[in-house]
Amino acid sequence: MVPLAQREVPAALRRRVFVALVAALLGFGVLLAQLWNLQVLQGDELRASSDGNRIRLRRLQATRGTVLDRHGKVLVDSRPSFDAVLVAEDTRDLELTLETLGQLLGQSTAEMRNLLSHTGARPPFDEVIVKRDLNWDEVVAIETHQLDLPGVSLQITPRRQYPLGTELAHVLGYVGEVSPEDIAADPRYHLGDLVGKAGIEKHWERYLRGVNGGQQIEVDAVGRKLKVLREVEEEPGNAITLTIDLDLQQAASAALGDRAGSIVALDPTNGEILAMVTSPSFDPNAFARGIRRNEWRALVGDQNRPLSNRSIQGQYPPGSTFKFVVATAALEEGVINPFTRIRCGGGLQFGNHYFRCWKKRGHGSVNVHEALVHSCDVFFYQVAQRLGVDVIARYARVFGLGAPTGIGLDHEQAGTIPDTAWKRKRLKQPWYAGETLSVAIGQGYVTTTPLQMATAIATAATGKQYRPHLVARIETPDGETVHTETPELVGQLQVRETTLRQVRDALRDVVGKGTGKKARLDGIEVAGKTGTSQVVALGRQRPKASQLPRQHRDHAWFVAYAPADEPTIAVAALVEHADGGGGAVAAPIVREVMAKFFELQTTRQGHTYAQNRSTSHRAF
Repeated sequence: MVPLAQREVPAALRRRVFVALVAALLGFGVLLAQLWNLQVLQGDELRASSDGNRIRLRRLQATRGTVLDRHGKVLVDSRPSFDAVLVAEDTRDLELTLETLGQLLGQSTAEMRNLLSHTGARPPFDEVIVKRDLNWDEVVAIETHQLDLPGVSLQITPRRQYPLGTELAHVLGYVGEVSPEDIAADPRYHLGDLVGKAGIEKHWERYLRGVNGGQQIEVDAVGRKLKVLREVEEEPGNAITLTIDLDLQQAASAALGDRAGSIVALDPTNGEILAMVTSPSFDPNAFARGIRRNEWRALVGDQNRPLSNRSIQGQYPPGSTFKFVVATAALEEGVINPFTRIRCGGGLQFGNHYFRCWKKRGHGSVNVHEALVHSCDVFFYQVAQRLGVDVIARYARVFGLGAPTGIGLDHEQAGTIPDTAWKRKRLKQPWYAGETLSVAIGQGYVTTTPLQMATAIATAATGKQYRPHLVARIETPDGETVHTETPELVGQLQVRETTLRQVRDALRDVVGKGTGKKARLDGIEVAGKTGTSQVVALGRQRPKASQLPRQHRDHAWFVAYAPADEPTIAVAALVEHADGGGGAVAAPIVREVMAKFFELQTTRQGHTYAQNRSTSHRAF
């Protein structure tokens, strides 16, 4: 028998062994190459991808700063809100997840799909808010069905709330989700962030928004949070204290009621806005939760224009409230003196046009004092001819008319103070003398905003013009003051003291015994001027307001300040298409606002006195 070692291996078997050995070596070589490729060449990329799946960065939205009234009452605040968020990359079947989520939240899958499509440029594994501010049942539903909702989770974010609802909506503004334009303008914004879109919220955005924080979290295979690995806390926004007095604001709103119009009350000694009412209004809470399409269509389609801030955007003929401006110009320019008398027979024929006075029988012979007190149109028709439109326009601008006041709210309108240059440039036409007569009584091309008229009467009261402003100070959450608004003197009447005194005496008698009697206050002297501005020309007709379609009825104005000798408040009230003139409709409104102002002043002074007295007694 031949030993095993000496046996000859068949050639076929040796080939098979050789081929198997080569194949094994090649297999190991390919395996090693793939390991080298994965570990070395693509190692960093794959490691990052793996971490991306397991470790996420979640933004912590900063709480926006609060907004307070001048006495510390909360006007705008934030509260916690549960939002449903979705990471599309964590879902096994996106359509199925959306369908399940939609059934639980009562939301259409198309709507949520639309949300995802609008965030197409988002980074992978980024969260998209599919529904904000869930109610408790919706929160429970998502928590209960977590296993059926891969990629869906709950997120707690601060939610803006406006406890006053429609009150002050045009001043406070509202917030909304950032747009691509917002992000392009400031890369610190991120999809889903909220940003001020109007009013104080927009103008003071950089102080209110705070600094977002973040969390580094570990998640499981379906995106559920396992633990927080690292956290950077957010910094809340600053608190803004407004000059608004909420008690006075609410009293002014009640005085205006459901009528369309505006009331502006300010401190004539520094320009602080004490109340600013615009009616009708809107609820900014609808914007904070994400306004629905049908709600938006209803707002923009409403013929009463609730989104329009009438106080700064409404441009109305000021009517006879404009006469104190013309009277100042006439006395200062010397075209009349306090003793100049002009006869009013109820109207004035000028060329082929008859300009009527509001009093059909006429006022008889009147001087400037009587013309203001009884609002005689014919007197001012004749005075205006002596002045000319360019001189009237120059004085109107001195009172702050014809230009935005710079209050710091978007879309403030300038109004129109016409002169010959304005008409030539705007209408390519010369000025006609008859048009000056309309300007004299605040009609024709003349338009002003309620805020401008409040500023103008405040200027008449003090001789100085301060820029109206809404913000008093801004403080950090720790109470450190970072901004204090100082009164800005923007103009001063360069007229003789005798001129001012004569105009002010007349304005005092407007309320004392003239057309503004319904603005009288017990124990406090009020000075003011009524106005009734025509919306359409009625010729010699004198129909009652109730006989006209609402849109053809006159606007009612009243502007005033008090106390007459040492004013602390100036008010302008406008009622659109009123059922009466300025003296009948607007003057009582101003009276209510002023009565509340002085009542609050007395109450607060008494409270302060009592506190000081109590402290003083304790000291002994």
